Amino acid sequence: MGLDGVEIFTNASGSHHVLRKAHARVDLVTMATTKNGGIYLLANQKGCDGDRLYYDGCAMIAMNGAVFAQGSQFSLDDVEVLTATLDLEDVRSYRAEMSSRNLAASRASPYPRVKVDFALSCHEDLLQPLSEPVEWRYHSVGEEISLGPACWLWDFLRRSQQAGFFLPLSGGLDSAATACLVHSMCCQVCEAVRNGNQEVLADVRTLVSEAGYTPEDPRELCGRLLTTCYMASENSSQETSDRARELAQQIGSHHIGLSIDPAVTAVMSIFSVVTGKRPLFAAHGGSSKENLALQNVQARLRMVIAYLFAQLSLWARGAPGGLLVLGSANVDESLLGYLTKYDCSSADINPIGGISKTDLRVFIEFCIERFQLPALQRILAAPATAELEPLADGQVSQTDEEDMGMTYAELSVYGRLRKIAKTGPYSMFCKLLHLWRDVCTPRQVADKVKRFFSKYSVNRHKMTTLTPAYHAESYSPDDNRFDLRPFLYHVGWPWQFRCIENQVLQLERRERQGLDGVD
Repeated sequence: MGLDGVEIFTNASGSHHVLRKAHARVDLVTMATTKNGGIYLLANQKGCDGDRLYYDGCAMIAMNGAVFAQGSQFSLDDVEVLTATLDLEDVRSYRAEMSSRNLAASRASPYPRVKVDFALSCHEDLLQPLSEPVEWRYHSVGEEISLGPACWLWDFLRRSQQAGFFLPLSGGLDSAATACLVHSMCCQVCEAVRNGNQEVLADVRTLVSEAGYTPEDPRELCGRLLTTCYMASENSSQETSDRARELAQQIGSHHIGLSIDPAVTAVMSIFSVVTGKRPLFAAHGGSSKENLALQNVQARLRMVIAYLFAQLSLWARGAPGGLLVLGSANVDESLLGYLTKYDCSSADINPIGGISKTDLRVFIEFCIERFQLPALQRILAAPATAELEPLADGQVSQTDEEDMGMTYAELSVYGRLRKIAKTGPYSMFCKLLHLWRDVCTPRQVADKVKRFFSKYSVNRHKMTTLTPAYHAESYSPDDNRFDLRPFLYHVGWPWQFRCIENQVLQLERRERQGLDGVD
């Protein structure tokens, strides 16, 4: 079209948000107009589609490889209008300088034209000042996470007509990140109201059932819309309880502290009465099967209690409505299946379910500065733990990375290779052999890949019950929309693991021969 003389291109897009996607959008638009010349108008949808996607706006006007107007990427405004004053002669002179383009244009097939009595400008426009190129302002990853999922939460809340959110707050990083997203949502709502957004104001008043209410303080609004709950057990430490309570105070949520021990005791008593058996934790002499079952009982009871309080806690406080339960399992844990089926990862929606642990740590660091939440410093420094096994001398004896047998940084690499690069065990081994050649031997790489795929295949069935999550990464394991692979695999991966083993043996043999040659 450009070769045939078209000078203005419009793109009415439906492009959903993924972390770091703005760079790709800007590059595509500026590269297209750099190569071809012309004015490019990009408009994009805004808001939640009632599903896992959030459309983030990010409109722009570009000409000849430069951006002249940038729209907001995240906003609670339904409509945003972007304008720029540009000179079409600049397009023509830009194109005239490209002799190769002009040669191709002379051979281009003409597009059909519809002639209309219409002009984009008039003689008086001669005095209009032209727009100047602008430097595109990119959000940092932490800032993107604070805005995108928060806008998605607001759209979901107002459209569901519920009265707020209920969040099991464990004192760990994932649930803290989810709480911070609700706080960020409240900040955006207050800012939109201050800027005169009457639709947001009307939605807030509907949610809180108060016709004259005007939100001014994000902490006060958070106290109305977010209920957090620390569900302690005999395996919980005082440290995590204190961290959860301190964060709740700083963001302003209505916080509840309770013990699930009576419920755990009651459920285990039923089992003991029926079977005559009393399972024990591994620390007390029990088998691994007993140990896992006792952990799962605690986790699943927390889900039951969460839904009970989500339905009735506002009623108990004399307020109308119910609450949406928020999940807080990150994308890496979901991919590996490091969660209990139907535990607190089972919720109504999960704003961090598409975000890696690595990016969540960046987000928490961002929140410490942006929202002045010093409680997050202790949470960031603490080791990730489920606290489902007995404490050792009052201290946590169980950590997530030790349980998984791999670090969160490694898990992010596995996720991208498995989902985006479509690698199986052997392909992943070959890629990691080069990627990690400075830090791991071939045998170590093989062991890590086998461990990942063994756990991945054993836990794949859990993907069928994942809570709908904000889509922020293209390696989301959500099988309902983004990952259509089977959820029943041969756990041993016999052919693939045998290929890896043969390759490792060859590499080790070659290394020994090289050492013998040196001797």
